Amino acid sequence: MSRLFSGTPLEQPVGCERCEKPAAACACPRDRASGKVLDPRSQAVRVRREKRGGKMVTVVSGFAARSARTDDLPAMLKMLRGKLGTGGSLGEDGCWFEVQGDHREKVMAVLEGMGYVPKLAGG
Repeated sequence: MSRLFSGTPLEQPVGCERCEKPAAACACPRDRASGKVLDPRSQAVRVRREKRGGKMVTVVSGFAARSARTDDLPAMLKMLRGKLGTGGSLGEDGCWFEVQGDHREKVMAVLEGMGYVPKLAGG
């Protein structure tokens, strides 16, 4: 016996419009207030270098605020630290991170590969 919504889009669980996974398995970054998926191209990501204690760090900022459930910045930072062979940390508010050393070009290349449109800032 078939069900009323068998084979229609109403039978399937609601999925993410970006990754098309079910809502429970989706890890796409979302806006805290509205819950909408954040498009990487719409974020004004800035890559700059700073001198702290005589050493250079690469700071990546401008990410939109993330929710705790779908926060992808810790995973992005871990991937960058592994590729660059350096250390790094997240900012207090969770909207920026830093990588030890001057790796602006490499970080920009990785972010562009992920769909972001990063821009160099500072000196």
